[in-house]
Amino acid sequence: MAKAILFVNQKKERAKSLAVEILKDLESRGMEAESFNFEKKSEPVNRDDYSIAFSLGGDGTVLYTARTMAPLGVPVFPINLGTLGFISGVRPENWKSVFEAYLSGKAKLSRRLMLEAKLSRRGSVVFSSCCLNDFVISASGIAKIINLSVSAGHEEGAEFAPLGRYRADGLIVATPTGSTAYSVAAGGPIVDPELEALILNPICPFALSGRPMVLPSGEPLLIEVEQEQRSGVLLTVDGQVTEHLEPGDKIFISPSTTPVTLIASGRTVFYEALKTKLSWMGG
Repeated sequence: MAKAILFVNQKKERAKSLAVEILKDLESRGMEAESFNFEKKSEPVNRDDYSIAFSLGGDGTVLYTARTMAPLGVPVFPINLGTLGFISGVRPENWKSVFEAYLSGKAKLSRRLMLEAKLSRRGSVVFSSCCLNDFVISASGIAKIINLSVSAGHEEGAEFAPLGRYRADGLIVATPTGSTAYSVAAGGPIVDPELEALILNPICPFALSGRPMVLPSGEPLLIEVEQEQRSGVLLTVDGQVTEHLEPGDKIFISPSTTPVTLIASGRTVFYEALKTKLSWMGG
């Protein structure tokens, strides 16, 4: 039997009422379904028999849902109840027609690159996570510069070629999906979300040569936290999960083995969002 899970933003009354509606509809179709309150910060039951994951909220809810379910190969149905809606492109009043199109194999599907980070400290991996939008390495204090060294290679553990040393407020490593999030606000390029690339974007670099770079996704990055720092250093995942870093830490960033499939979130949704949300005029 098909099984669905609903990730519901409990701060939005419309999300909670819509969840009740969707649960009733799924049950009438003979589908097993359950709602998950992700704000309690606990993980859902670790099982791989879900066939679809609904995201009821804004883009932040989609990010959490993708990080949780994409590693299991579960497609995400993002219903937009937020403000921006760059990722969550399905309007709440249209969810049923889009879902029926999905069941009949006629819905738009968008496969999005996700990245994986492994934090190595004194030779041991102490933290790992995937992201749909970005990894951000930044100072923990206001108006503080951090020092990072960045290299690129062909595979983790192989010899890495130095890309440069950054003295900046921080460094963003973004996916194409995340190119319209923090990265674009920091002067980064807008990249089609279905491309496989990554964006390396320094935040307020203390150098005239500090510019964003677009790199092939197949080349992993090695980011080293240098010993000399005037501030604490943080690693933030999709703006939602934060890990404290130490001098000497090494962060390996590479494509996740499993991309996320977003239902009804194709290029049309992306370009419409550019016009309506960022006032993009095409030139």
